[in-house]
Amino acid sequence: MSWLDALILGLVEGITEFLPISSTGHLILTRSLLGLQGDEVTRALIIIQGAAILAVCWEYRVRLWKTGVSMFHEAGARRFLVNLLIAFVIFAIPAWLFGERIEQLLFSPVPVALALVVGGVLILWAEQRKHSEHIKAVDEIRAADAAKIGLFQMLALFPGTSRSGATILGGLLIGMNRRTATEFSFFIAIPTLLAATVYSLWKARHELTLEEGGPLALSCMASFISALLSIRFLLRFVSRHSFASFAWYRIIFGGVVLAFWAFGAVTTE
Repeated sequence: MSWLDALILGLVEGITEFLPISSTGHLILTRSLLGLQGDEVTRALIIIQGAAILAVCWEYRVRLWKTGVSMFHEAGARRFLVNLLIAFVIFAIPAWLFGERIEQLLFSPVPVALALVVGGVLILWAEQRKHSEHIKAVDEIRAADAAKIGLFQMLALFPGTSRSGATILGGLLIGMNRRTATEFSFFIAIPTLLAATVYSLWKARHELTLEEGGPLALSCMASFISALLSIRFLLRFVSRHSFASFAWYRIIFGGVVLAFWAFGAVTTE
């Protein structure tokens, strides 16, 4: 990666990671358009996810700190952590068993574009159906609700589905209001993306070089800053609007990717 490539990838990751529009889909297309290949780029795409999730930790640093220091004597803090663990484990087991195989088969523009379109249609359906919002705060989420969100998060194993999109969709369908579904999506991203980043770094511990350190640091910085701005934007947005605009964006973007592929602007590799 050049320094410019690193900056672009970091910005794309940070902006799209927490919006329900698939960061994976945008990164696959960006990578293809920039002509980036190789293990260095693959590692970078996972590592900059870790930088993006640090933005969530920073935005919710007070909540996370209070939870950490009170977990041994407050039932609410323990329930919050247990819910995160439930959602994470339900996703982590199939991700560990099948994640790499699914990526080998589906990590290319056409399957991603199809997933973008299908996900957009499902979000439109979820928004148009009659809502029953009986979960209006993260602290009201029960273990059963967390398990259901974990199951929805499994959909994100398919590239282009969007982890945030799948969890937000699940939250809406089980009765969360939009802000609660969004915030819980942020919180369960912490163990999910940090685990993926640590695992990637561990596997590549003998392959990382000083040469890729500089561009990677820039990419991580761009990812962190843009993710922080994206998180704040999304929280303000969902307080006044539905997710329908994101759904239409997914459908249009998926169609654009398919058109690019049809005309040879992106490859299936």
